[in-house]
Amino acid sequence: MSAVTRGRALRGLFAVRGRELPAPVAPGDVVAEVRDLRVRLGRRDVLGGPGGGVDLVVRAGEVLVLVGPNGAGKSTLLAALAADLDAAGTSGRVRIGDRPAHDWSAPELALRRAVLPQAATLSFPFPVEEVVRMGRAPWAGTAAADEDDAAVADAMAATEVTEFARRPFSALSGGERARVALARVLAQRAPLLLLDEPTAALDLRHQELVLRVCRARATAGDAVVVVLHDLGLAAAHADRAAVLHEGRVVADGPPAEVFGGELLSRVYRQPVEVFPHPRTGTPLVIPMRTGRVRTVSGGHGTEGDR
Repeated sequence: MSAVTRGRALRGLFAVRGRELPAPVAPGDVVAEVRDLRVRLGRRDVLGGPGGGVDLVVRAGEVLVLVGPNGAGKSTLLAALAADLDAAGTSGRVRIGDRPAHDWSAPELALRRAVLPQAATLSFPFPVEEVVRMGRAPWAGTAAADEDDAAVADAMAATEVTEFARRPFSALSGGERARVALARVLAQRAPLLLLDEPTAALDLRHQELVLRVCRARATAGDAVVVVLHDLGLAAAHADRAAVLHEGRVVADGPPAEVFGGELLSRVYRQPVEVFPHPRTGTPLVIPMRTGRVRTVSGGHGTEGDR
């Protein structure tokens, strides 16, 4: 199948008449929210529980970071905001825009939120530019389809993948694939971005790049929700941080207010210290470790516990 034929087939999936396009939003407007959300898988409460469900509000113009230890429910909460959870075992309310999430058709939902999963996989060796262009499929048949070329080019430039636009996606490294997957999400130009661990496979430079891109999208008026494990990145780039612990949001607010040593030590079951950065004041979260001292023995340096 040629690239042109594949593109036409993909656009045809979204060429549905009567789609309601997203309405403009102002900074601070609620773009998505969950109320009393409870998710149970088998016998385990993944989110919420007998004591109540999870509440979370996502606003335009903000970068909201979800943090917490493994198994705390971060990815499940992100999936709920994306309306990607199976209704079985799920209760509560999820809204995207001005209506319940599941009231939107799939094409309308794709115009309102773009999702980056943890793993980016493709079964066929599509060229990188074609993978990014897949993000434009929801806009087929609308006036915004005229922006396809510009949206793809801007997204590839922002994620620094333009130089390998013609390479097969399958030939890329893990970090390169992660950036191409992010470019696809950016090209979609949805007002709500939901990103699950977008920095996991990236080096230091590209971790910072991705979070700067998130900040730029929020500054432009989008709502950005990011799952992160790196508390330093979260503190440096988030407007708000929601700390999850055992399926509940135990703190929600600016990182400087919610990243306390006592709370984080309890949530992560690892003693930590929190210090303000000497120049920016951004919280620095440091695990408490046994100190190491360097001693000299027989003319050779050795290390021992302090």
